[in-house]
Amino acid sequence: MPSNRILCVAEKPAIAKAVAQHLSGGSMQTFHIQGNQYVKNYSFNFNFGGAWGTCEVTMTSVIGHLTAAEFGSQYKGWQSCPPSVLFEVPIYVNVDPDKRSIAENIQQQARFCKALFIWTDCDREGEHIGTEVRNQALIGNAAIQVKRAKFSNTEKAHVLRAAREPVDLDEKQANAVAARIELDLRIGAAFTRLQTLQLKILGSPLDERTISYGSCQFPTLGFVVDRYLRVQNFKPESFWAIKVMQKRDGIDVNFNWRRVHLFDRAAVIVMLERCLAAKKAKVTKVTKKPTSKWRPLPLTTVDLQMMGSKYLRMTSHQVMQVAETLYTRGFISYPRTETDQFDKGIDLKKLIEKQVTDRTWGQYANSLLEGKFRQPRTGTHNDQAHPPIHPICAVGQQALKDDEKRVFEFVTRRFLACCSDDAKGQKSEVEIEYGEEMFHANGLLVLERNYLDVYVYDKWESSTQLPDFQVGEIFEPTEAKITDGKTTAPTYLTEPELIALMDANGIGTDATMAEHINKIKEREYVASRPRSGGASGGGGGGGGGGGGGGGGRGRGRGGNNTGVQELIPTRLGIALVEGYDNVVAGLADCPSLSKPFLRKEMELRMRDICNGITTRREVVDQNLDMYRGVFIHTQRRINMLKEACRKYVLQQGTVINGR
Repeated sequence: MPSNRILCVAEKPAIAKAVAQHLSGGSMQTFHIQGNQYVKNYSFNFNFGGAWGTCEVTMTSVIGHLTAAEFGSQYKGWQSCPPSVLFEVPIYVNVDPDKRSIAENIQQQARFCKALFIWTDCDREGEHIGTEVRNQALIGNAAIQVKRAKFSNTEKAHVLRAAREPVDLDEKQANAVAARIELDLRIGAAFTRLQTLQLKILGSPLDERTISYGSCQFPTLGFVVDRYLRVQNFKPESFWAIKVMQKRDGIDVNFNWRRVHLFDRAAVIVMLERCLAAKKAKVTKVTKKPTSKWRPLPLTTVDLQMMGSKYLRMTSHQVMQVAETLYTRGFISYPRTETDQFDKGIDLKKLIEKQVTDRTWGQYANSLLEGKFRQPRTGTHNDQAHPPIHPICAVGQQALKDDEKRVFEFVTRRFLACCSDDAKGQKSEVEIEYGEEMFHANGLLVLERNYLDVYVYDKWESSTQLPDFQVGEIFEPTEAKITDGKTTAPTYLTEPELIALMDANGIGTDATMAEHINKIKEREYVASRPRSGGASGGGGGGGGGGGGGGGGRGRGRGGNNTGVQELIPTRLGIALVEGYDNVVAGLADCPSLSKPFLRKEMELRMRDICNGITTRREVVDQNLDMYRGVFIHTQRRINMLKEACRKYVLQQGTVINGR
């Protein structure tokens, strides 16, 4: 019979160790498990309060997902069946062979426990991993009670509170992940086999490559290719403008034309002649008013990825890996969150107080506690699971690696900035009428930097101050002339811009966007390079590799853009996007796989599962129907895809430039 013992299972070994240390007060026994060098069992006593009271505890962990979905053995060979049948053949979910020792450990420990207490991360993926753990525990003990801890960091008081306030697993979120896993497997495998087998026929250099498909990766690739083609197809146009200058009190005041510029030089010449004929300009408006630069909103995962890849000389994938490490070590809160508002119950001043000892921003933190603290702005998103990303404690610089220092510093400076006042300034504007044309000049005086003193990633500087002008005043401009220029090409897409596009179009979740970007790089559909400051010509290359499927959980400082990477599609990347666009060209109600519409609809339906609006089975069936339709069209018009590959890859003789 089960004893008075509780089995606690975390998602990662480091979290298990941290939680065990807090619950045990540091007094625990450690046992190794057979077959895995990373997972350990920790034994101690803890008073959970409530119905459980004081219990013996075994704390252990998994390492991500325990199980994997796969087709039956008769369908695993690429030549074993037509790719289309993968939309409907049975799928089996089994413990991953590499995780069997972990699953057996859970089964064995559950035999002696009255309850299973799940400590997986509190997000969709964590809920699904929790159900995997539960299923293994039920094998060992069919009567075991199941609860989960709701927590967002591994700070001691937070962990103790979570241990005494258990909640139920969220089956709806787990079902959404199960739906995503099945869809990614079926759709990814079907399209990967189809395009790989068909393109292999074309010969070298495609005959030895796996051309992988993923329902998130292809729209992500589509954004990169779309911007690339806009740059390549750009044709500069000449324009002309009128510039008026007035020298007053030793200051050159430049007035900008309200029309900005025109593409008709003759028309601009006529307008300038009218100005010169009028000789005098009249001041029609003078304004001076307070202005502010708002402090940033509390930090979300998407913003962390965007800002990190922009300012920290790291890719978004690297930023998330480092943030995960900082979370696991108990330095920051859970880094996967959509929430940009702090709950009123969070003691923000207590968190600020922990930063007072830091040599870099401690003095600023202290100033907040001495009267400069402001309640953070409230954003519009709350995932009801985790607070915005914030520091949990002060960390000595010697405890962190260089990349960890940059991410921790960004998270901390962002948090302190959120708790600060907006920057304050005075904006001035003078508007003049000159020969029937309107011109204006602007000035800015920064009066109070406030949050800018700690948030070095924002810039807001005073401009040249405008001298005094009076409404109704008449003066003769010092100079009026025509200036010319040319329109400039858009720049290639950067990671921050790509993440913003993915977020706006519902491609991936806040936690998986970086994975999808990294995946199209790994598959050699896209290459990255340091931004050169302007778009230039240059060709794409191409690539492939990896397997089908989508993203799931597997196994700085300064205010400039140093290190920002721009993304360039390879030849194969361009060929795949153009090919799939051509496949559906002229077909009503059949969106291209390179566009975000199909995946966006899938993500929305996942949310419907989480909200109880629909079921896992309904979402799987509906999405399979949509993708099956595109698959059928692709089969029928596969020559479109082949022709694009001939154009971009075969005629060049390489998949990637120089290879």
